[in-house]
Amino acid sequence: MGRRKHTVHGLLEVDVTEARQRLRNHQAQTGAALSFTAFILACLGQALNAHRAMHAYRNWRNQLIIFDEVDVNTLVEVEVAGRRSIRPAILRAVNTKSVAMLHHELRNFQGSAEQSHEAQFLRRFVRLPGVVRRIFYAVLFSNPHLIKHYFGTVALSSLGMFGNGGFWGLPVPNHTLQFTLGGIATKPGVVAGQIAIREYLSVTVSFDHDIVDGAPATRFVEHWKQLVEAGTGL
Repeated sequence: MGRRKHTVHGLLEVDVTEARQRLRNHQAQTGAALSFTAFILACLGQALNAHRAMHAYRNWRNQLIIFDEVDVNTLVEVEVAGRRSIRPAILRAVNTKSVAMLHHELRNFQGSAEQSHEAQFLRRFVRLPGVVRRIFYAVLFSNPHLIKHYFGTVALSSLGMFGNGGFWGLPVPNHTLQFTLGGIATKPGVVAGQIAIREYLSVTVSFDHDIVDGAPATRFVEHWKQLVEAGTGL
């Protein structure tokens, strides 16, 4: 399935107290909830807008291809035939959209997941013979523009929807950059020199070290963390 990646995983805790309080305030004032995932996506789009090499890919000539648009491949829980299931969704140009816009895209996808392009492609793809699928992957991972079209440029998965408390996930990523959201734990933290109870999101950031060096990856993660902890866009 393409070249072997040398993946680096970073485990961090992000203080989401302010963001979650703003989301609760929004619901109390308007009666409408905003998706926490949409907020995380909006911050991810903004951070990648400033650090675009984080979702770059190499083509078969070993040339680095950097995209302007941030296309995020994420997993969404939907209801199919009365049962809850997980479906992949690709949200295009996330770096140009607000939290509210991304929230509505996620909700619209939940209502029409089985008719989505992603679902139709997946149904056809799994019927192909194994050798055809392997050839497809070989071609796909040598062409960054095909990766963007079929897989998006970044992956985000949320394990927190399936459990409570703080925990991390450790993925096996196909993308240059993948975010895995774990659980949210309530614990003491230091704010303005004072001890306070805070909410911390466990996050695993995985990146391809053959494409992204540690220093720019650290700067990107710090930028994204600052956006989240400030409740940017809410």
